[in-house]
Amino acid sequence: MRATATFSTTKLQLIDVCGGDPVTTALPLIVKTMEKILTGEAEGRSTTIFTTVFDTNIGFGSYVAMESFIGSLNGLEGASNFIHCASTKGGDRADEFFLIVDGSGTGGLGAISGSGGIRVDEAGKHHIWFDYEIS
Repeated sequence: MRATATFSTTKLQLIDVCGGDPVTTALPLIVKTMEKILTGEAEGRSTTIFTTVFDTNIGFGSYVAMESFIGSLNGLEGASNFIHCASTKGGDRADEFFLIVDGSGTGGLGAISGSGGIRVDEAGKHHIWFDYEIS
């Protein structure tokens, strides 16, 4: 099955890494928490830990995120976790990985497994999809 949605982020909060004494590299390490609101066939919200090394001037970097989602996928209500990461060299997405964490589901999503993806369209709107099965 596939459930698609758009999402927006709220409650963005920067996390201090290593007590303000980070290791300095060519790309700064940034850790944030945020909430995402999903609307569509995937409906609900997620809480997210988002870690990135990224240069906003040249659009170059990578990220890793772990999320806890509560809501529904095509009407099945429950909660689960998913992880995703990708890299960019200015506008593209490469090396993308998206996994629904086995054993993390509750309620109607209790036996969920699968994958998915994220894309940002030309207007800057964020899209997400879950390719999943319930066993």
